[in-house]
Amino acid sequence: MNDDGVVERDSMEVDVVIVGAGPSGLSAAIRLLQLASEKEQELSVCVVEKGSEVGAHIMSGAVLETRALDELIPDWQDKGAPLNTPVTAEKVMFLSATGARSVPSFGLPPAMHNKGNYIISLGNLCRWLGEQAEALGVEIYPGFAAAEILYHEDGSIKGIATGDMGVSEDGSQGPNFQPGMELHAKYTFFSEGCRGHLGKQLKEKFDLEKDVQPQTYGIGIKELWEVEPDKHQQGLVVHTAGWPLDTKTYGGSFVYHLENNQVAIGFVVGLDYQNPYLSPYDEFQRFKLHPAIKPTLEGGRRIAYGARALNEGGLQCLPKMHFPGGVLTGCEAGTLNMPKIKGTHTAMKSGMLAAEAAFAAISAGRANDDLIEYSEAFKNSWVQQELHVARNVRPSFKWGLLVGTMYTGIDQILLRGKAPWTFKHHGVDYAQLKKASDSTPIDYPKPDGEITFDKLTSVSFSATNHEEDQPVHLTLKDDSVPVAVNLAEYDGPEVRFCPAGVYEFVEENDTQRLQINSQNCVHCKTCDIKDPTQNISWVTPEGGGGPNYPNM
Repeated sequence: MNDDGVVERDSMEVDVVIVGAGPSGLSAAIRLLQLASEKEQELSVCVVEKGSEVGAHIMSGAVLETRALDELIPDWQDKGAPLNTPVTAEKVMFLSATGARSVPSFGLPPAMHNKGNYIISLGNLCRWLGEQAEALGVEIYPGFAAAEILYHEDGSIKGIATGDMGVSEDGSQGPNFQPGMELHAKYTFFSEGCRGHLGKQLKEKFDLEKDVQPQTYGIGIKELWEVEPDKHQQGLVVHTAGWPLDTKTYGGSFVYHLENNQVAIGFVVGLDYQNPYLSPYDEFQRFKLHPAIKPTLEGGRRIAYGARALNEGGLQCLPKMHFPGGVLTGCEAGTLNMPKIKGTHTAMKSGMLAAEAAFAAISAGRANDDLIEYSEAFKNSWVQQELHVARNVRPSFKWGLLVGTMYTGIDQILLRGKAPWTFKHHGVDYAQLKKASDSTPIDYPKPDGEITFDKLTSVSFSATNHEEDQPVHLTLKDDSVPVAVNLAEYDGPEVRFCPAGVYEFVEENDTQRLQINSQNCVHCKTCDIKDPTQNISWVTPEGGGGPNYPNM
């Protein structure tokens, strides 16, 4: 601390700093060092990751299409990439409350076929990518959260600062206080994943979404089970739509049979849902009781739980992905292909394209300027082509399940995504919520403790941990709004849209107040997206906090 009471931070100069050790960030880092090796140039690349280790905050279904991995590391099999379960069979079902109707293979759009793909743990793939990056010379710092964007006087990105450690809940410096560190770079890659909190700031500062539609999101909730051997079919991929959601609510499930008798089961609900009484978590628990699903889980045991928001908007919602000194990559930009139900391969490729643009610029002596070449390369890439083909599927479901399903068949099978029109999305997700007075409460069954569980028990299976004596990272713009507006008009939807029991209304002195149990937060970002008053803002907590997913 200097004489003025300002905390002094150490700084480090690198060529490229990357925020987030997910698929896009690590692919960018690997590609940068590959190019430097090919050209025999020195290049310093640093990755900061808020999770306690690489992969700790990574959660996805996940079925991987290897196209980007084949391009990035062609000999990934020889190098031991954790792709152990090729898809051997697949099934798509529409569920009613008691029955299931399978869709014949010829009735599925090309994007939904998974021949040649692999069922994986995305967290384990990222751990392996991290090893490949470090072997090339990339420096990776897990447990360090990028908390602040640094700017040059001309407004270009200078780099980032990691968060201070050991700050007490009241904002004072605790006994173990350590100031954050500044990382200055020629170019900064923001690869935080869906709804990154620094990405939100950048979109606003540089007006990156000026010419596009608002992003739309879903929440994905996942459990990992170990099932009885006779109920396991390694390589089987199952997707469902319909029950328990009503026909106006977008969503569906996945059931993926990995190796070692493990089954990844999850549920996705579009965050444009209208009923404030809907609970995505409880819809998932109810789904597991369906007669086509429950038998697989009976006699098994749950071994992990997690939740994460995902981008669903696609092409119409892609922001401008470059600005002076920086770029957005992967799900920070929204590159997920919703009809494919996949975003890893597109995220990886976007990181690779950004790396190639940045390396060429640095080689030419440039720094902190606008990497317009990244945007041009993206528009000429197969990612852009994929998203263009997929662009009308998600918005067609604003007219309901039946119309959306019928249109998807026409658009993807007959027209092959080449329709001469582009649909608009429904608008911002939080504005779709109806008032409680105009909605019907939903009666969810109580958890049975064997197939279905309460939220707090589930959170314990995510290994989530935050230091209790630190500033709350779920901030309110106005403390009065939760009771005066959310509770009064929407019956407190934050209690239901959060999948981790972070929010609860408690009675105090004959009045209600919102209690925020931030230590439960699994960093899914749903509250930041779905809060109808946009009063909740998610900011990064102290590095290393949050979930510690083993192999999600």
